Amino acid sequence: MRVGVLTGGGDCPGLNAVIRAAVRKGVKEYGYEFIGFKDGWKGPLEGLTIPLDISTTRGILPRGGTILGSSRTNPFKIDGGIEKIKSNLAAHGVDALIAIGGEDTLGVATKLHTLGVNVVGVPKTIDNDLNNTDYTFGFDTAVNIAVEAIDRLHTTAESHHRTLIVEVMGRHAGWIALHAGLAGGAACILIPEIPFSIEKVCEYVESRYQTNYAPIIVIAEGAVPKDGDLITKDGTLDSFGHVKLSGIGEWLAQEIEKRTGKEARTSVLGHIQRGGTPTAFDRVLATRFGLHAITAIHDGDFGKMVALHGTQIDRVLLSTATEKLKLVDPALYAEAEIFFG
Repeated sequence: MRVGVLTGGGDCPGLNAVIRAAVRKGVKEYGYEFIGFKDGWKGPLEGLTIPLDISTTRGILPRGGTILGSSRTNPFKIDGGIEKIKSNLAAHGVDALIAIGGEDTLGVATKLHTLGVNVVGVPKTIDNDLNNTDYTFGFDTAVNIAVEAIDRLHTTAESHHRTLIVEVMGRHAGWIALHAGLAGGAACILIPEIPFSIEKVCEYVESRYQTNYAPIIVIAEGAVPKDGDLITKDGTLDSFGHVKLSGIGEWLAQEIEKRTGKEARTSVLGHIQRGGTPTAFDRVLATRFGLHAITAIHDGDFGKMVALHGTQIDRVLLSTATEKLKLVDPALYAEAEIFFG
């Protein structure tokens, strides 16, 4: 059997660990051949490939990014895109495909499965917003990077007696903001799931100054004020129809300065959260996902996604991964509110 592997969407730490594990087990235990498709769905769409075997995947475990490259290509937006993918898979003798990605990549994989392509999905996103899995790899690394930044910002904020706002990724889910804010001792955490009151935020800021501490506010890029709108970078959309989120942190800093008279600055972590070496947790989770994905292919269990439930890796219907966003439970957010102000 020949197995194709691709990585789509935004890169994140742990992608190479999945590739390495799937190839290693597939070659050693099942005698499979592998082929890597470059740059997400663009690879099978245009026939862009690289060889994959044990030697080409050796030493990639600690590397961030993806040796296959990635893109946000949507084959359903391209005339004849699906026919081209099927034709190229057949031309390269590919019997099954491992698609490693987030909401968009796995959404395409789900549709392809219904059209007769043998595919198994692996959940990947730093945002941790994919449904039917407790965690996605990349999330732990992103949180650790954000926490390190918050720890460093605490000292400079207190030295200059200014409010510092840390804007983190997450799109329309507040998982990174919530975990990083809790671990970093933020005076306030603002997430997309719960529109925030600017008046209440200013109260938290004043309260923190009264205890001779400078406040750190962690805000998710998709957070919105009550009676306000989502702030976007430039209004443009990607091939999956997503807006580019950016700017809510700077808006908040200006509002705090205007309402409290206290100096406020914003640090936007941006793509720093997606780069670099994966944490041990993400390396182990990604490795286990890769091992179970190739096992699912060996079992002929297509149209499934490997998922973490507790400490177990299970197989779930691929379609369930994208049927809804996994959002922060208000009860979990309420636990964090104890530490606000």
